[in-house]
Amino acid sequence: MVDSPGRITLWGIEVFVATAEEGSISSAARRLGASASAVSQQLTNLEGAIGATLLQRNTRPVTLTQAGELFRRRAAIILNEASLARAELAMADLSALTRFRLGMIEDFEADVTPRLLTDLAADMKGCQFLLETGASHHLHDQLDARALDVIVAADMGAEADWMELHPLLSEGFVVATARGALKPDRDILRQLKTLPLVQYTTRHYMGRLIASHLARQNLTLAHRFELDSYHAILALVAQGAGWTILTPLALMRARRFADRLDVFELPFAPLSRTISLTARKGVLQDMPAQVTERLKPLLQDIIVTPAIRAHPFMAAQLRVL
Repeated sequence: MVDSPGRITLWGIEVFVATAEEGSISSAARRLGASASAVSQQLTNLEGAIGATLLQRNTRPVTLTQAGELFRRRAAIILNEASLARAELAMADLSALTRFRLGMIEDFEADVTPRLLTDLAADMKGCQFLLETGASHHLHDQLDARALDVIVAADMGAEADWMELHPLLSEGFVVATARGALKPDRDILRQLKTLPLVQYTTRHYMGRLIASHLARQNLTLAHRFELDSYHAILALVAQGAGWTILTPLALMRARRFADRLDVFELPFAPLSRTISLTARKGVLQDMPAQVTERLKPLLQDIIVTPAIRAHPFMAAQLRVL
């Protein structure tokens, strides 16, 4: 059903904000899960209701008019207040929440995420769960754009003023090589320098983190492969194509290669990252903390305990926070 002109709706405001942030109607439609024609119609209705042109739609990217710039500031306040109102009504009883948009780091999608959703669904019987998995930088962008309510992802630097952060897991990076490729009783770093590095892509934050750390160690390592898939990286390593630096989560996700790999501590300064649950501050009341407490025992059982059992040295660098 199309809203009649003359009526300002929350959906119309969401569409406007998404279009302003994405810079195109088609991108806003993808973000909102709507058709481009529906987005265009909502913008037309909103402009008709306000009595002003908000967007220059014939430019690439779409740009805001002066009226659009003024309305965008008000629109952000309206959407934040609406989110807060929904949360205040629902958070007294989790079962009253009707929609929960969750973003989960890809590392958790096979094991942790199904268990969490099953657990939440048992208490939130009338809730629709909308799940998006992806790289940490993508999930942070989606949370910033209000396309997700809560994300579980790697921390990416300084915490913004609008963020509510709940640390979940700390993990140190490790070295993985083909089984038997290195002699453990000899200098590990010297041996690694004779092999090519199978590198995690620097297009993603984790790859840039690894590359920056290597640079700080004054290490220049030959590499032929730069990939964005844990499975592809560890498959190459298992076949003897080189060695890699990844996290315990990556090893757990691609555990089918475990019997063909040796895993070592980094033979230079340690490097670690923190996985946290992040939400917009003050919007979901106690729910982010509640979800955090549900996640921690799952991470201990599914990730930490099996990883330390397989590689005891990880006990010093892999822990639930």
